[in-house]
Amino acid sequence: MKIVFIGQKGIPATYGGVEKHVEDLATRLVRDGHEVLVYARKNYTSDKLKSYKGVELISLPGIATKHLDAISHTFLACLDVIFRQKADVVHFHSIGPSLLSWMIKIFKPNARLVATFHSQCYNHQKWGGFAKFSLQLGERMICSVPDATVAVSKSLTDYATKKYGKKIFYIPNGVESATLRDVDLIKKWGLEKNEYIITVSRLVRHKGIQYLLEAYKQLGTDKKLVIVGDGAFTDDYVQELKKIAEDNPNIIFTGNQSGEILQELYSNAFLFVQPSESEGLSIALLEAMSYGLPVLVSDILENVEIVNGVGFVFGNKNVADLTLKLKAILMMDDIVLQENKAKLKELVAKNYNWNDIVREIETLYKA
Repeated sequence: MKIVFIGQKGIPATYGGVEKHVEDLATRLVRDGHEVLVYARKNYTSDKLKSYKGVELISLPGIATKHLDAISHTFLACLDVIFRQKADVVHFHSIGPSLLSWMIKIFKPNARLVATFHSQCYNHQKWGGFAKFSLQLGERMICSVPDATVAVSKSLTDYATKKYGKKIFYIPNGVESATLRDVDLIKKWGLEKNEYIITVSRLVRHKGIQYLLEAYKQLGTDKKLVIVGDGAFTDDYVQELKKIAEDNPNIIFTGNQSGEILQELYSNAFLFVQPSESEGLSIALLEAMSYGLPVLVSDILENVEIVNGVGFVFGNKNVADLTLKLKAILMMDDIVLQENKAKLKELVAKNYNWNDIVREIETLYKA
């Protein structure tokens, strides 16, 4: 089959859960013998890169602003599919780009149209009123226009099924096997094994990094706090975080990281914390679990679904509870932590295995 992906920023993924999802899915579909094409934005993937691990890349421009970047690029991608591509499957990702899925439905009727519902983006605090309305309309489109709609979490699947009365297929995000690395490249930040707490996230307000900073400042621990990620049209929020962290040399902002450095950061951390107010199904959390890291997460449905009673949980937006849980974990017996790590690693290997997920996707394409 020839399969086309629309909606992602591009691959290889340097940041972004949707981009990591598309990269892992697309490259595995190529291994299974399919022809795969991914549309990439010029401000994310170099237009000099024409293919990646057998995946064909088509670089298109867009209007690089917070509100118009995704939709302008998606419009051009749809036109390219309609007039230039012979596709068996066109697969949209996220509710924003899915606003234009009707273009493929009308003008490319012989292609099977699939879309993946990754998160309720309109809950993210960076969006204003019109953007929220547009994203909510995109949600309605993603749950009604495609031949098949996939949701990445059980809670999203239940929500969409009940609200729109359509069969929604639950197929979660996957995670690769961990590549463990010794401390080397991360020495530049003064990091040592088991001597830092880590969070990996875009620096946008609904990710709740401000709660983690406030809680960490109350710990009085020698372990450092490492914040991996950068803003996404959220410069004011990034400055706010750095203002909270100022005068504390143990709080380290690394910016976006990928590849060997990110593997090192996961491999040698003491604890992973996810303080988000809203998620789809967090790939960063799955990655942390695959590395055998103990995890502390906010008690939103999407986080609780993943840790499944094994990971540590605190009340969403509750700095006092987050502080209390952090102190408890820092004082916890090493044997208890090791048992917790083993259970989390087993859990993620069983429920979020990419080989199983790709088979489910292929079955859906053929159905």
